[in-house]
Amino acid sequence: MRIAIIGANGTIGGCVRAALSGHADIISGGRNDADYAVDITQPDSITAFYESVGPLDGVICTAGGAEFHTIDALTPQRNATAVASKLLGQVNLVLIGQYYLNTGASFMLTAGIMMDQPIRHGTSAAMANGGVTAFVRSAAAGLTSGQRLNAVSPGLLHESEAKYGEFFPGFTTVPGERVALAYKKSVLGVDNGEIMRVY
Repeated sequence: MRIAIIGANGTIGGCVRAALSGHADIISGGRNDADYAVDITQPDSITAFYESVGPLDGVICTAGGAEFHTIDALTPQRNATAVASKLLGQVNLVLIGQYYLNTGASFMLTAGIMMDQPIRHGTSAAMANGGVTAFVRSAAAGLTSGQRLNAVSPGLLHESEAKYGEFFPGFTTVPGERVALAYKKSVLGVDNGEIMRVY
């Protein structure tokens, strides 16, 4: 089984790579320090990635950015980061990738807790997370060749609390190892169209 992890060098991506070690041949994708270069904000880059990497049995995306601002400081330009990256970047991995992945392959995207539990600075990320989940629920039923599509919605990771904890006052953190199990269940299991919340 060959699985590509987009964002494998990030906090969640690293935990997912560890969880799948021994279960799959892992290929990393990303803008920096990856086996294959890919910028998910650029459809042409996604296409080039799939053409270069060869047959895949799964794609996991733990990449995707958003800007954190209070709503009064959230301009259309700042909001565009989440639209292009967190939302459309992940969507396009599926729209383009469905023609490259093997029969029975799976896609696993990443949403996040802010779509369910808002924070003061998280409107843009919450919007993108909600869009990802709506896409997954709708698109999963239409994929052909036995392909599956799920999303994991993680809470704030223990490993990220020092960096992002100030944005999540009073939130319970979750260990990255536990979050990674949801991705493992998605890629090795039978779920389709599911949003796996790990809060």
